[in-house]
Amino acid sequence: MTGFALPLWAEIVVGTLVLLGAGIALVGSLGLLRLSTYFERVHAPSIIATMGCWCIMHASILYFSLLGRHLALHPLLIALFVAITVPVTNIFLMRAALFRARRAGLNVPPSLSRTIPPTPENS
Repeated sequence: MTGFALPLWAEIVVGTLVLLGAGIALVGSLGLLRLSTYFERVHAPSIIATMGCWCIMHASILYFSLLGRHLALHPLLIALFVAITVPVTNIFLMRAALFRARRAGLNVPPSLSRTIPPTPENS
């Protein structure tokens, strides 16, 4: 490598952030295994994965900024893409699962697009 050693405080902070991010991702994986229905399971990995990604992103920014002696923002782009795509994908998957559950006759909330709002004539 470059032969440049990071200061001890930076190694501790980077190591702590990476371990924290990995621990958060592990908790999300355990939530995926423990929860019973799809509608419960979909939240654990999506929210937790984003939090774990942000911890690892902060560690990467600190590490590469100190190693290259300039501000490294490329990990921020990765975290931003994850933060944008995970909720959007989650919404589409949840809508598809609700649609399939309604078609199968399962007990799920009704579609809001087909309900008629109350008017003074209907009330």
